[in-house]
Amino acid sequence: MNIDHISKTFEPGAVEPRLYAAWQDEGAFQADADSKKRPFTIIMPPPNITGQLHLGHALDSTLQDAVIRYRRLIGDEALWLPGTDHAAIATEARVVSHLKAQGIEKKDLTREEFLVHAWEWKRLYGDMIVDQLKRLGSSCDWSRLAFTMDEPRSKAVVEVFVRLYEEGLIYRGQRIINWCSTCKTTISDAEVDYEEDTDRLYYVRYPFVSGEGHVLLATTRPETMFADVAVAVHPEDSRYTGLVGKLLHLPLTNKQIPVIADSYVDPEFGSGAVKITPGHDPNDYEVGERHDLPIVTVLDEAGILTDETGPYAGMDVKTARKHVVAALEEKGFLEKTTPHKHNVGHCYRCQTRIEPRVSEQWFVEMKPLADPALEAVRTGQVQFIPEHFSKTYFNWMENIRDWNISRQLWWGHQIPAYYCDECGKIEVARSRPAACSACGNETLRQDEDTLDTWFSSALWPFSTLGWPEQTADLEKFYPTNLLVTGYDIIFFWVARMIFSGIHQTGQVPFPEVLIHGIIRDEQGRKMSKSLNNGIDPLEVIDKYGADALRYALLANSSKGLDQRFSEARVEAGRNFINKMWNAFRYFLMQRTDEPLERPARDQLKPEDRWILTGLTRLVTETTEHMEHYDFNLALAKIYSFLWDYFCDWYIEMTKVRFQGDDKASAKIAEWVMNEVLCQTMTLLHPFMPFVTEEIWQHLWHEDTRLIVSSWPKADRSLEFTSDYETMERLMEVIRQIRNIRAEYRVAPKQEIATILVVEDKAILKSLVLQEAYIKRLAKVSNVSPRSNDRDVPKGVVTAPFDGGVLFVPLESLVDPVAEKTRLEKELEKVTGEIASIEKKLANTQFVEKAPEAVVQVERDKLEAKTEAKAHLEKRLSDLSAML
Repeated sequence: MNIDHISKTFEPGAVEPRLYAAWQDEGAFQADADSKKRPFTIIMPPPNITGQLHLGHALDSTLQDAVIRYRRLIGDEALWLPGTDHAAIATEARVVSHLKAQGIEKKDLTREEFLVHAWEWKRLYGDMIVDQLKRLGSSCDWSRLAFTMDEPRSKAVVEVFVRLYEEGLIYRGQRIINWCSTCKTTISDAEVDYEEDTDRLYYVRYPFVSGEGHVLLATTRPETMFADVAVAVHPEDSRYTGLVGKLLHLPLTNKQIPVIADSYVDPEFGSGAVKITPGHDPNDYEVGERHDLPIVTVLDEAGILTDETGPYAGMDVKTARKHVVAALEEKGFLEKTTPHKHNVGHCYRCQTRIEPRVSEQWFVEMKPLADPALEAVRTGQVQFIPEHFSKTYFNWMENIRDWNISRQLWWGHQIPAYYCDECGKIEVARSRPAACSACGNETLRQDEDTLDTWFSSALWPFSTLGWPEQTADLEKFYPTNLLVTGYDIIFFWVARMIFSGIHQTGQVPFPEVLIHGIIRDEQGRKMSKSLNNGIDPLEVIDKYGADALRYALLANSSKGLDQRFSEARVEAGRNFINKMWNAFRYFLMQRTDEPLERPARDQLKPEDRWILTGLTRLVTETTEHMEHYDFNLALAKIYSFLWDYFCDWYIEMTKVRFQGDDKASAKIAEWVMNEVLCQTMTLLHPFMPFVTEEIWQHLWHEDTRLIVSSWPKADRSLEFTSDYETMERLMEVIRQIRNIRAEYRVAPKQEIATILVVEDKAILKSLVLQEAYIKRLAKVSNVSPRSNDRDVPKGVVTAPFDGGVLFVPLESLVDPVAEKTRLEKELEKVTGEIASIEKKLANTQFVEKAPEAVVQVERDKLEAKTEAKAHLEKRLSDLSAML
């Protein structure tokens, strides 16, 4: 067949956009809610509209796409529903920064004016993210594209808020919250990143009002002492027996505070006495509630000290700390300071240190929601893959506090609570009330705050399917089947979806959660802007194509584990594509215009039976790996079969048939090659969809598109165990001969002699029958089969194989005299190198002062050179036996 119209190499830049457009135009991604097929649903974790996708998104999307393409091929009504997240804090910060660059300050805008800019950002970056996902090959049902702030999702958010409020599970109250002074909003406990910081521990004397001594306590936050309302000690701490109830003078103020006893105090920490500051510490807040202590706040929303602090008002935390410590030292209150390492909370978005402060906010009562969600995982209704990630889930859910859901932002779902300033009544409603239900006032004010981003994300599995309406999509595709996500958002998002799904729909949102790790650089470091080690997946696609990137991500993925990304892996993917493409082109060159017919079993040659047996086993193993989400193992099997078996062996074996006069044999080989390519392209399609679809279009089959064809089934009638074992043994013999040729640097065209010694007559006979392959593929002039080694001459190179031993006479490999001279020179060189390394390692100054890694390099070199010397000596010994 003429293949001039087929490019010599796969051209992803031309093929990928053409195929993706064709898939979309033909509706290949769309799921049918009226279908009778078994549904399989994945809801895409919505990427934030904060800019471009990164490699983590690429991995997440590629894993999901592999699953959904597989499910489509096995006959499920497969829905992968895409969407994007409004990402309240992150997006508002980006929009504010964007406006600032144009000379516009947020404070100079009304809420409505700011939201115009925010929606424009969403249109720009939301569309960009969709385009990027398409470049990856993501086969989402774009007709169902959702956004966490679009009208259907907003309706669901309001519905859930109102329902939870009416059930008494949402309330407004004054509690300790996490405050970010940069983002100027509250954040939930799950959004606090804890990092180990080194601070100072300040030991401060709090004198008794009576003038009889003092209590020494340790604190890392002396600047918040103006909000102290007590000093606490452990009730069983003998050092403070009789002091509970006495009054202390609060240093640098005119206030008096009591000594109280509470089991929260750790007697081993510091002096065993701690200051209680309910307004700025969550643990102190709980102590304050137990002892009915007042709450004092001395930091404002910007992290600036208030008038409560007297001369320190207007200072930021660091400046105030410096001045307060100086004053304590000057007045004799400071006894000492020591270094202190501890975990400090930071905002997960901007990394600003979190300031706990008491504030009036909206909260969700969590225990009634958490208990059923915990039970769902304990009883296996929801399973984490790998299972050990359930520990992260349990740890979070068992210790969960009430969820602070209000945020001091403009971008987001505005809380559906309306205030009557006439009578003070709060109305929570699905739409703005016409008037106050208590006094009739028609001027109601909506709460300024917006909801936590994760409030809307928690509803994603069912809100995207039309809930609260009872839609056809909801009936067909909910509960969904699988969630694919990283381990870093198990408590951010996964837990909230589980309890929201159970509470709102009565069903878990998904039975399985497939956890993947994060992508690190080649050195194992997390990718970040500060390290400048981030990689743009689109740049990789521009250079290598989407299939090569997908190969690199999936071949290195293992459930729950981080992976190191390197361009070399992408190059390996491209090389694999080129290998397949060359095999495909070779097949087209052999094709005839005559239709292909399946041959009878007895018409198949041994190599046909061998490759078809391997194909049958490959289908079985790949299917099993896909069912267990072991994508790296499935891809490795397909790679090995295509590269090592089909390309390197089967194609080479068929060349004689295609070049010979036996047209019937050539036609059978053509059928076998077509069968192998059809099935392996289908198996590989979930991983590398573009090149497989492109090759598929030129193969002999009944389907129009690979993406909507059928997953192969293992055909046991094409499994030939005995022939498979014979061919495996033959290949091992050829490999061993090739290794000997390479070791002795035999010229490619030079033929050599081989002796095969096999005691088992059946095995020996099977090898003799394949003698032609040994001669052609190993460049052997003569194969001498024997049942024992009695007559094997001296001066041979030996190599074992399954069932026997092969011998190659040295005289057929090399000129013994010339080879002896060459080996002696090599031996002399290696001996000298060993002496040099040994001398260096005998130098104690080098061993003791050089870095351990450098010393180890020399030790490794010595080991390698010593092995090389032994090998050279063995070869010289073999040669001497001939001379």
